[in-house]
Amino acid sequence: MPLPQPDDLTSLVLRADFGDDGAWGAVRAALDAAGDHPHATYVSEPRFAGVGVQDLVAEEAAADEDDQIVYVFLADEARMKDPGHTLLAVDLSDEPGRTFRVPARWFPDISANLSIANVDFADFADAADGSGTFRGFDEG
Repeated sequence: MPLPQPDDLTSLVLRADFGDDGAWGAVRAALDAAGDHPHATYVSEPRFAGVGVQDLVAEEAAADEDDQIVYVFLADEARMKDPGHTLLAVDLSDEPGRTFRVPARWFPDISANLSIANVDFADFADAADGSGTFRGFDEG
């Protein structure tokens, strides 16, 4: 089954940890507060519980070309257990499985640029700091 398609000009944010509904609400609130316009299509489906990067890559590789998406943001266990942690951005196309972390502050910019193919996934990943977190092109 292919991954859900994000709404137009938004990015798919998958919930992978279902241990705390309040944490999921906090993730959504933080992402929504970070921008002036909607940038996320939120998916909270139990079939994604515990999904990992390689699971996502394999699922997309098996999908029909018309159903494939290029990247996804994962609200994984690390993000849900600690509000200071970040979403995991996952490349599903150019370098399948490549990742970097995204603080809510940067999510709208990254989502907008990736959704219109203005900046490549690799550009953001290459600018990530030593912890693998994107903190801006000047701060990374």
